[in-house]
Amino acid sequence: MGNEAGRWVSTTAGTHLRGRRKVDTEPEMMLRRALHALGARFRLHRKLAPGCTPDIVMPSRRIAVFVDGDYWHSCPAHGRKTAFTGPNADLWREKMRRNRERDERSSRLAVEAGWQVVRMWECVVRRDPEKAARAVLRGQSLPPR
Repeated sequence: MGNEAGRWVSTTAGTHLRGRRKVDTEPEMMLRRALHALGARFRLHRKLAPGCTPDIVMPSRRIAVFVDGDYWHSCPAHGRKTAFTGPNADLWREKMRRNRERDERSSRLAVEAGWQVVRMWECVVRRDPEKAARAVLRGQSLPPR
């Protein structure tokens, strides 16, 4: 039932996914506002190494922050729970696998470059941006609930 040609087939089910932001997402903006309110200063989207561009970089603390969307980064609590179906199912599975691999590679590259990595889930930021910001300042990633 997979897409043998390896090309995406336009479907009405995927219409809402078109045009999604990759930077300056709502959870990222919420976290940035909370960090700023706590007096933190940071830089945005700084390339630390080839293939490693965190959402937020705090040079004075050597902290690199990635704000991971629940859907695109497969949050264990809020990510997709059912198998992909339809003509693009194989392509979706492959895309999500690549996203997870890219996340692991980005974290590894940042650590190798001497940065402490904080990965913050969208659901954590949305639930309590200030708590998420305080965890970032401690260099701590919070698990989803």
